Amino acid sequence: MPDQRLTLTVPQEARGQRLDRWLASQLPERSRSEIQRWIKAGRVTVDGVAAKPSLALEPGQAVAVELPEEAEESGLVPEAIPLKVVYEDQDVAVIDKPAGMVVHPAPGHARGTLVHAILHRFPDIQGVGGEKRPGIVHRLDKDTSGLIVVAKNDRAHRFLQEQFASRTVYKEYLALVEGRLKPERGRIVAPIGRHPTQRQRMAVLPPDPRTGRSRGREAVTEYQVLGLYTARLPGGVAHFSLVKVVLHTGRTHQIRVHFAWLRHPVVGDPIYGPRRPRLQVPRLFLHAHKLRFRLPSTGEEREFVSPLPPDLQEVLDRLGIGD
Repeated sequence: MPDQRLTLTVPQEARGQRLDRWLASQLPERSRSEIQRWIKAGRVTVDGVAAKPSLALEPGQAVAVELPEEAEESGLVPEAIPLKVVYEDQDVAVIDKPAGMVVHPAPGHARGTLVHAILHRFPDIQGVGGEKRPGIVHRLDKDTSGLIVVAKNDRAHRFLQEQFASRTVYKEYLALVEGRLKPERGRIVAPIGRHPTQRQRMAVLPPDPRTGRSRGREAVTEYQVLGLYTARLPGGVAHFSLVKVVLHTGRTHQIRVHFAWLRHPVVGDPIYGPRRPRLQVPRLFLHAHKLRFRLPSTGEEREFVSPLPPDLQEVLDRLGIGD
């Protein structure tokens, strides 16, 4: 299978950014060190010319990337795991992922992932976009339920990847967070990166005191409060906010980190929430509710909706309506 070619146009807001850093932000499935190796190997050009990782970008430049195929066999074995497919054509499948399912194999999750399931349901997806994560163009956390799109061929994979890279895919989530969220409509702009001491966590990172530059990647989250809820607990009345969340970037754990940073963590979050949760819930209250993108076959924009799952709806049903 030949290498894939991806061409991106540098936007105004990327002026002056390093080539390797910007490409890493556009290709979240790839590490910065991997991208640096591509650049040094001549797989990346800017306006047709090979460049260095440290090149300062200018708006309008065309960055072309030859995405290498995985050299080794994946060793993935298809598994007959039930999938809820809400849409399918010759190019893509939109899947309503259940909570508890990991998207692709990772340490500690060698089997039972979404990738294993789609390989069984769609055998031709083998090798699409790479051997290790066939068909995958974006991710959901293990405990997040909801909509995810997979590509069924290389052309569709490139088409979808370009939409995610240019941030034209609409991703809307529903989340229940601790407390009364104010203002009730807002935009969180705070860079996210690996926690400096707890490497399994992500965090909002302050600027480097020496250079003033951000030590994390740009992360933008927009939200709107849909409703207020209350619960009578031993310590008194507790308040919760149901929020609609729209992601403008796709950082790891972005919603969870941003709301924890606001001191309104997502209910049921075992990593970023309080050590002693006030409200007992079956899992993380976070659901990928809507997904809108252009279909590779026609270019038509389509929106898909997944209702709140019964286990999360039951949580709302047993809470009181806030004032």
